[in-house]
Amino acid sequence: MLMRYQDSPEPPPPGIPVAGDKIMHANLQIGETQIMASDGQNPGEGLFKGFSLSIEATTDAEARRLFDALGDGGHIQMPFGPTFFATAFGMVADRFGVGWMVIVPR
Repeated sequence: MLMRYQDSPEPPPPGIPVAGDKIMHANLQIGETQIMASDGQNPGEGLFKGFSLSIEATTDAEARRLFDALGDGGHIQMPFGPTFFATAFGMVADRFGVGWMVIVPR
């Protein structure tokens, strides 16, 4: 689901700048998990710094698929593989610069 501010049936509250084609509400479903998001009111280029999102998979194969898909056009921060705390774990920044931790816990 995706709704832009310009598609709202109501005008913005007084004092709130019109955000036009920015995202008011997005709903992404990954497996059984729903992630909701919206654009901030930050003008200019968005920077994704100081946080990472974590996604848990049930199998190493599923985690690998997620890791590879998120990393397509991005860059690997920690190679995907087993760790002392997970059968599979990796860190990647997607093509937008958002950090992701993909894990299959032990």
